[in-house]
Amino acid sequence: MTSIRFLGAAGTVTGSRYLVQHGDARVLVDVGLFQGEKELRLRNRAPWPMPPSSVDAVVLTHAHVDHVGALPLLVRDGFSGSVHCTPATRDLCGLVLPDSGRLQEEEASWANKKGYSKHAPNARPLYSEADAVAALPRLRTVAYAERREVARGITVRLQHAGHILGSASVEMELSALGAAPPRRILFSGDLGRYDAPILPDPEPGEMADALLVESTYGGKNHEGGAPAQALRDEVLRAVQQKGVLLIPAFAIGRTQEILFTLKELESAKAIPPLPVWVDSPMAVDATPIFLAHREDHDDDMARHIAAGEEPLRPARLGFARSPAQSKALNDLSGPFILLSASGMATGGRVLHHLARRLPDPRTTVLLVGFQAAGTRGASLQHGATSVKIHGEQVPVNARVATVSGFSAHADESEICRWLGTFPAPPRKTFLIHGEPTALAAAKARMDRLGWPAMVPRQLDQAQL
Repeated sequence: MTSIRFLGAAGTVTGSRYLVQHGDARVLVDVGLFQGEKELRLRNRAPWPMPPSSVDAVVLTHAHVDHVGALPLLVRDGFSGSVHCTPATRDLCGLVLPDSGRLQEEEASWANKKGYSKHAPNARPLYSEADAVAALPRLRTVAYAERREVARGITVRLQHAGHILGSASVEMELSALGAAPPRRILFSGDLGRYDAPILPDPEPGEMADALLVESTYGGKNHEGGAPAQALRDEVLRAVQQKGVLLIPAFAIGRTQEILFTLKELESAKAIPPLPVWVDSPMAVDATPIFLAHREDHDDDMARHIAAGEEPLRPARLGFARSPAQSKALNDLSGPFILLSASGMATGGRVLHHLARRLPDPRTTVLLVGFQAAGTRGASLQHGATSVKIHGEQVPVNARVATVSGFSAHADESEICRWLGTFPAPPRKTFLIHGEPTALAAAKARMDRLGWPAMVPRQLDQAQL
């Protein structure tokens, strides 16, 4: 028997987890945390639908928390196999997972101290920083295009997905079982954008019996024209208003792309060299990793580095690593640019900056990525007049703007472009990693294309 069970990112964009069973072998593709609405976050504390000890191996598509953040839980609860990923994903997990555990410990401590957990007065983190560190030795690197048997009868090959550094689509080959022929499953992972800076384009699709394709921007195309031009306009507005341009940005991927674009704009004399502060210890540590992994660079990034340039360093760049350095930014007056995680304002240091800067009408909060339902970022994007931060309502007098062109996710037209690279439609296509409206639009698109497709629900199991 060969089956896929949808343990996450089914009907939602977070909690990516897909269990492939082939004969007696079990492989989990991604093991992410659910984020956003409370109903989703509670799934992180639910019992595993299978014993973690029964899973032979894990394959990771990339190092974002909604794809890797539950790995410490899986290991703590009994998983003892290997976790296969690209070298860059391995290095980034070394930052992401301990940071996730540390943030959860801090948030639980804060909630207990302030009494925010009325129904659970003894708030506990999902896992600790120590749990995360204990999971890291399980990681095993796989080079792009390398074929590796990760469990009996299951071989994987990783291809460039162009989403963040180290991101991959996963081609999974399943050996013949009895009278059943061999099968091939392709997991798109999170697909990146074509012609985006730093990273190569997503690799073309290949023949597959089954395809799992992300639908984050199903039915939607990124608006606003060239993102570099939109960023230039926001920087010039900050100069004119002598305000702060506050950019909630994922520490891995989005921060580096913004830095690259600011450097390009400065070099073209399109903006003055303003102070640029990166307030995220993870982003500080991740940026050298971006420079080190040449296998993930596109031709333009490789050319900059070969010329001895520093493509991720605007002229007046500063890093706030310590809490004291972060707090000192509260006393600075604009104009300056501040990048801080998290990208959807669900946690991290950006919350302190939002609490400080949202009441000021000279502030612009620039949202540069997808904002999942139920997050503070989504509330700001939808025009909230106040948001709750650390248990208190903070008035929103700041201007809130969105530049979707910096999204690391392919939009509708780019998904169509990627699907057009397949030599033939797979026998089955499963639409995953999307909100209900996006999934419905993606299903309509597949119907127009004539591809057999379905939208699985949480915990559905599909036979191959």
